[in-house]
Amino acid sequence: MPSDIDLSGRKALVTGAASGIGAACAHRLAAAGARLTIADLDGERAQSVADEVGGEAWQVDLADTAALADLALDVDVLVNNAGFQHIAPVQEFPPERFSAVLRVMLEAPFLLIRAALPHMYERGFGRIVNISSVHGLRASPYKSAYVAAKHGLEGLSKVVALEGGPHGVTSNTVCPAYVRTPLVEGQIAAQATAHGISGEEVVERVMLTEPAIKRLVEPSEVAETVTFLCGPAASFITGSAIILDGGWSAR
Repeated sequence: MPSDIDLSGRKALVTGAASGIGAACAHRLAAAGARLTIADLDGERAQSVADEVGGEAWQVDLADTAALADLALDVDVLVNNAGFQHIAPVQEFPPERFSAVLRVMLEAPFLLIRAALPHMYERGFGRIVNISSVHGLRASPYKSAYVAAKHGLEGLSKVVALEGGPHGVTSNTVCPAYVRTPLVEGQIAAQATAHGISGEEVVERVMLTEPAIKRLVEPSEVAETVTFLCGPAASFITGSAIILDGGWSAR
């Protein structure tokens, strides 16, 4: 893939990069010249993506936050993307699942940022991109943990932007609506089975009711935005939420 954004010599770490948005980001950043570390719970698939982009794999359980407490990262670009979903009413939401979502999607990004900032500050350059969601800006029922984690990630990203600005480090979030990923495809299939309707009807009736643009976001679109935020044209963009929601949050 040709690139007019030059990240040659930069080291990038992408979490949840064995598939979906993370894999797309890894490929796009590699096309811009970055050296990639593919972090994922699935070590085999992480290695496969690493082989594709000429990088290295890091099998890691981001829910094990104790193991990340003393981590030091020698990276110039950090993309916090890993996450998962659990859907249930608040009164039925398992507390252990709520805790796990927050560990993976909020505490782990904090710990990875904490581990990366000393190197970034030393070099006077850093790009932190946190993959948030329209649910970092808006709520939906039955997604208390996911919405809480993404709202928290928005706040964390802004604090890092304020602290990192004097050191050449930017911190932003990217907030897509539903993206065509294995996670979303699984949700479509599950809801289709549960409601006795087709997958296309699930997308139309559930996922596309709010956006003005009636389609799913493609992983490559998120990856392009992430890579732009790492390039020189975005050097003054920090503390921002870049919204790819087709007009959802305009309501």
